[in-house]
Amino acid sequence: MAGIKVLLVDDEAGFRKTLGKRLGRRGMTVEEADSGEKALEILESFEPDVVLLDVKMPGMDGLTTLHKLKLINPLVEVVMLTGHASMDIAINGMELGAFDYLMKPVEFEELLYKLEDASIRKRHHEEKITAKEHSQ
Repeated sequence: MAGIKVLLVDDEAGFRKTLGKRLGRRGMTVEEADSGEKALEILESFEPDVVLLDVKMPGMDGLTTLHKLKLINPLVEVVMLTGHASMDIAINGMELGAFDYLMKPVEFEELLYKLEDASIRKRHHEEKITAKEHSQ
C-alpha cells in the first residue's frame, strides 16, 4: 500500500485533513484539494494513482470534476465518496469512469482496500500500454 499517490478532494476540511493524515501514516503520498477546481490545478504538478472524490461540493460537483479529471488523465482511478445515497449518482459516476463508489462515513480498512485495488488496476493498464508500445 505504501507508495500509492492519492489526491483527496473534499470540501469538508476536518474530514479531508484527518483522512489525509491517516493515509500518510500508511505510507501514501497525499495531496489535498477543497474543490474540483483546485483538484484540476493540482493535476498540473501531481500525478496521482487514485483520486478520492467527494460527490457533493460547492462549485464544481464531483461528477463534473470526474469528467474533467478523466479528460486530463484517462488512466487515473477515481473512487467517489458521498454522504448522500443515490443510485443515480453512483451509476453516472461509473459511466464516467469511476473505479468505485463509497458511502460516508467510510470504513477506513475498506477504503484502504479500494485504494490498493484502484492502484493495482491503474498499474495494470499502464503495463499493458507499455507492453503494446514495445511490441510495435
